Amino acid sequence: MATIEEALEIERIERDIFRGASVKTQLPRTFGGQVAGQALVSAVRTVEPRYQVHSLHGYFLRPGNPDQPTVYQVERIRDGRSFCTRRVTAIQEGQAIFTMSASFHTGDQGPAHQDVMSDVPTPDELPDVATTLSEESLWLMREWEHWDIRIVPRDRVTARPGVVSPQQVWFRYRHPLSDDPLLHVCTLAYMSDMTLLGSSKVTHPDEPTQGASLDHAMWFLRPFRADDWLLYDQSSPSAGFGRALTGGKIFDREGRLVAAVVQEGLIRTLRDKQ
Repeated sequence: MATIEEALEIERIERDIFRGASVKTQLPRTFGGQVAGQALVSAVRTVEPRYQVHSLHGYFLRPGNPDQPTVYQVERIRDGRSFCTRRVTAIQEGQAIFTMSASFHTGDQGPAHQDVMSDVPTPDELPDVATTLSEESLWLMREWEHWDIRIVPRDRVTARPGVVSPQQVWFRYRHPLSDDPLLHVCTLAYMSDMTLLGSSKVTHPDEPTQGASLDHAMWFLRPFRADDWLLYDQSSPSAGFGRALTGGKIFDREGRLVAAVVQEGLIRTLRDKQ
């Protein structure tokens, strides 16, 4: 399967128009994290290096064809002294499949605080998912063979009052990445779509459903490395009417809160065809 560098590869074909590579995949539609990651890379290519990504908000409009490249059109919405904003539209066959707004900030001085990371097993205490899945399930993990993913067992997930559908996942990219902080940000944007919607299934493990990401918002809070362990502390506060709201806080191994994610996804009950 493709490395993260290959999955995020884009080429500039005009000043603010880019083309993202199509990569080898087993999936019937383009992985949402790849579209979001390529869109963010396109936006990054249009801002000065002194700006750093601090948030993105995206909508998945149509399933992408993984066998075709995707074109990204970037609009320069605002360039200010401290902030700049870009809007990106991902296009295949003349139709928008994804839209995203991304905001960049130079960074300022101000008060600081953060939530405390839950007391969870360390990744060293947990098995690599690739070594524990059945042969039937392992084919899907081959899609992300370059990622080390370790799911905290249900009986060891931190219980929190009022949280009905928690899930905790350690993950890291298996291979060393360059020191470019924007590569780590775009890599995390790619990864953030993985496993999150699964938190909505924690309380409905046996109900067959169809799932897909609908919208995705992300905030980058502190520097981090995507090739070092990160804890994705997830929950699903609500599900109903065929949709599920999910969210996650991402901590590094030292307990620093480095990112936050909110996503709504399709979670439609599958019914037998008559």
